Amino acid sequence: MAKKIIAALTDSTVFLREWFTNPQRTGSVTPSSPQLADAMARWLPSDPESFVLELGPGTGAVTEALLRHGLREDRLVAIEHNPKLAKLLREKFPRAHIITGDAWNLDELLRELAEPIESVSAVISSLPLLNFHPKEAEALAEKIRAILEPKGKWVQYSYQIGALRPRGSSNFRLHASKVVWFNLPPARVSVFQK
Repeated sequence: MAKKIIAALTDSTVFLREWFTNPQRTGSVTPSSPQLADAMARWLPSDPESFVLELGPGTGAVTEALLRHGLREDRLVAIEHNPKLAKLLREKFPRAHIITGDAWNLDELLRELAEPIESVSAVISSLPLLNFHPKEAEALAEKIRAILEPKGKWVQYSYQIGALRPRGSSNFRLHASKVVWFNLPPARVSVFQK
């Protein structure tokens, strides 16, 4: 128990420091709560061979929930813009494919892997889309749409809890939506289907 508390404090400290460095890219001063992470992880594909793409994993709070909910670590591909956080993720999840890069280049980054990935069953995104221009969010959504398998799901959270749809989701069918109150601040998890 003490190890978990120390790890959570360390992650929060790293997260806060990186937020001060670049608040637009980090989006929050604290990592996702276990409740928010679990609300996102419950949408994993049922096929254990499927790849899942995580965008903006930060210190790995959602990543840990994905693995707890049954995702095989070698089936996880995560794109983290911040090199310090990407290094931390590689240490925590050595069998996952952790890429340091820009989520808006996800198609190129997936093609450049030693074993290129053409499609994924789910995209789990913690990117702060409200911090970006609507056209940028739409461009990212198009790339997500292109990489998703048929009936694939895009799981996105937003701190704008009054809106069912975050930026960029207009070309997706809304599958489910839920507010997670036990998060700082509260967040809405929206699930879209291709």
